[in-house]
Amino acid sequence: MINVTKTFLPPFEEYSSVLRRAWDKHWVTNSGELVMELEGKLKSYLNVDNLLYTSNGTIPLQMALKALEITKEVITTPFSYVATTNVILWESCQPVFVDIDPLSLCIDASKIEAAITPRTEAILATHVYGIPCDVEKIELIAAKHNLKVIYDGAHSFGCQYKGKSLLSYGDISTCSFHATKVFHTGEGGCIIANDNKLHHQLELYRQFGHTGDHYDSIGINAKNSEFHAALGICNLNYIDEILTTREDKWKKYYHALSQNQGLQFLSIGKNLQYNYSYFPIVFANESALEKCINALNEVSIFPRRYFFPSLNKLNYLSYQPCPVSEGIAKRVLCLPLYHDLKNTDQDIIIEICSNSLKKK
Repeated sequence: MINVTKTFLPPFEEYSSVLRRAWDKHWVTNSGELVMELEGKLKSYLNVDNLLYTSNGTIPLQMALKALEITKEVITTPFSYVATTNVILWESCQPVFVDIDPLSLCIDASKIEAAITPRTEAILATHVYGIPCDVEKIELIAAKHNLKVIYDGAHSFGCQYKGKSLLSYGDISTCSFHATKVFHTGEGGCIIANDNKLHHQLELYRQFGHTGDHYDSIGINAKNSEFHAALGICNLNYIDEILTTREDKWKKYYHALSQNQGLQFLSIGKNLQYNYSYFPIVFANESALEKCINALNEVSIFPRRYFFPSLNKLNYLSYQPCPVSEGIAKRVLCLPLYHDLKNTDQDIIIEICSNSLKKK
């Protein structure tokens, strides 16, 4: 069986050796030695000043809305994982969907201003598949209308835009370190603030709002454990190797499948150092996509319709039309891509996809 992804794991002996440091101290949570070490290494790798390691990649988005005091309308993308929309609703805010750019698949910055109302307080956008939003235009719009900018960078670890980590843009950026991601800690994530005061508030939020016996604000439990941090410390040692192997496999897919008519692929701009986190293809129509899925499933290969459905069509929301997102969501498919995907397996996937496109 070949799934859309496979979790990278370091040698178990290496992991247990790092974890032994916490084990011997009987200190397994509450900002232990390994959590602090991982935070320091991530700051260095990403070249950011304010980073907090968290329990996952979703709670940081909630923390961001809370810390920026967002209570009303949030302009957001309909083409993302459901968590992006759910956190807006969870914090009792109103999502306002702006359609996506058909090439980058990120929020279409040229359509944002038309969606701004007196109740608009923030823009929450996703760097889809690690492809940057139009951060320059969004920054100008936010400054003009006094809006806060939050980036869901769940896919963006290892991506650099114009020489800077993609996670360094916006008032706050977040990332997921879920086991399916390029860099992971099993479960986990981080939140990065471009303001020291904001960083301190987020630090309080992460740990119930208090430091020791000093209770200073509301808070939530977004801490992570030494078990997860140990995995992150080990995995970070392999990140360059992981990115290189993924790039090779991504390019193999592209060179082979781009020979087929009727497929759209990611456009990687010249200013982007990409992490090759996903290989999505957009079919000409949903029928072609379904044929490909069925053909792959027949031999126990399981790609993923990611993202589907378009979030503006969630049944617990009032419908806001986003035709580009709705069209892409029906036609996009992520093929299996991971560090040790065998060349022979990749050849089979390519052949099946190509053959499915030829069938009438």
